[in-house]
Parts: sequence; C-alpha cells; structure tokens
Amino acid sequence: MPISALTTTNYKDLKLFKRGKVRDVYEAGDHYVIVSTDRLSAFDVIMNEGIPEKGKILNRISKFWFDYTKDIIPNHLVSLNVEDYPAECKPYRAELKDRSMLVKKAELIPIECIVRGYITGSGLIDYNKTGKICGIELPKGLVESEKLPEPIFTPSTKAEIGLHDENITEEQAASIVGKETYDTIKNSALTIYKKASEFALGKGIIIADTKMEFGYYNGKVILIDELLTPDSSRFWPSDEYQKGKTQNSFDKQYVRDYLLSINFNKKPPAPTLPDEVILNTSKKYQEALFKLTGETL
Repeated sequence: MPISALTTTNYKDLKLFKRGKVRDVYEAGDHYVIVSTDRLSAFDVIMNEGIPEKGKILNRISKFWFDYTKDIIPNHLVSLNVEDYPAECKPYRAELKDRSMLVKKAELIPIECIVRGYITGSGLIDYNKTGKICGIELPKGLVESEKLPEPIFTPSTKAEIGLHDENITEEQAASIVGKETYDTIKNSALTIYKKASEFALGKGIIIADTKMEFGYYNGKVILIDELLTPDSSRFWPSDEYQKGKTQNSFDKQYVRDYLLSINFNKKPPAPTLPDEVILNTSKKYQEALFKLTGETL
C-alpha cells in the first residue's frame, strides 16, 4: 500500500505568493494562507517523498508555541479554523483543514535568526575551525552536543531554495537589517528560546537549537513563519542526553543521518527514501507533538 502524503498544492482560485521548501503561501485578501505540506527538506534539498502527517504536526506545534510566546512579541497568526478564512478558500477547506493557518501579511526581514543552546551541526564545524560561532568567542574544549554557558544568537543569510544559508556575524546582520531591528529580533529570539526550552525540558525534550523568522507588520517587528517545530529545531530526548556524541532526536536529523550513511552529496537530485525511514520520521514528529502538547492527530 503506497504511503500517503501531501507534497504539492494547487488552489486555482487563490494567488500563489511563493512556494518554500515545505510551505506554500497563498494570498487571500488582506492575509496570507500558509499551507504546511508533508514535503521534507534535508541539507537544503527537497526529498521526493513526503512524510505522512508532517504538515499537520508542524502546524499544531507552531500554533502551540505562538500562543505560548505571544507575551514576548506579537506574531502573525490570525486563525487555524478554516471557517474563518476568506470565501475564496472554501472550495479547498478539506485539504486546508489542520495543515494551514491564516496569517497577517508581514514583510519578511531577510535574515535567519538562529539560537543555539548546545553545540552541534554547522556551529560545531565553525567552532572546531575557529573557536567561535558566527564570530562569537566560546570557551575552549567544548565537545559535540555540549550545553553552552549561555544560549547564543547566530544569524545567517536567507538563501533561495537549493542554496545553503551562510552563517554571518552580528555586525553583518545589523548592516543588512539595521541596528534597531537587529537588537529587537535578537532579544526576542533569545527570550523565546529560554522560555520555550525550559518548558520543553519539563516535557522531556532538550531544544538544542532553533531557527526563527521575523517580519514587519504595520511598522513593527513581529514573529512569522513557523516556531519551534521539529523542522526548524533540534529536539533531543533529555533522558538519553550525553555530551560528546550525536544525540537521538525527534526531528529530521534522523533523515539527515540516513542520507549521510549513504554518502549523499547534499545536492539535487534527492535519493529515494526507504519506507522505513519515511514512517519512522513520521513517528518521531508525532512523538514530539504528543510530548510537547499532550495532543495526538
């Protein structure tokens, strides 16, 4: 029996604003409708196969965190209830249900906002070469997956699909978006990370790092896109955590590890993912949803 997943959308009555690696964004009057598909991107390459239920899980987790952090900074979420959407969305309500959100039309601030509480991934590579991450000096002798003395904010460029984001320094980021905006997003991102990581730890999940996006709405900076999902973050089970090695995870690191095991060159075309990898990834995402929110699909 084929594995069912939604990898493409095509809503003829709605104007497509853009297709991202995972999300399709449509214009709907004064708002956007963001649709979370089941596509999976790893190493900035979109896989051919979707992960069943992934989009619904990302949607639900983002909604949870948007509500949890709205006291720190406003966000773009208007509604997840398709009955609240503009009339032109109604023909597509069955597909939009549970995997879309109606959001404010914000103007994207063009940097990726990454907060790291632990050292791993590209941050570890940077550190091993320079003793720093994005120009931030760190203590000597840190090892894979070690907790940092304090969470750090490490911006990167926002690359087009198929290209890799590039880590940049604080000064470079401020020159792109302006000092005042940079300070706002840095402080907001660090505060969100600290509040969310404390909550998640109480649920058995370490948020090792996460990526956020911000935009301008009515002249003010707001939080947009997704928030603290297994796509935008590294989630580790706290009861298995040991520094000095790679961790098991509730996120797409499982797929990355599979791709590394077959020596994938991190460039299109994507290799075929085995059914076992697809279904196990879906289970990991569902486990993250349940652990964080107590909800199931």
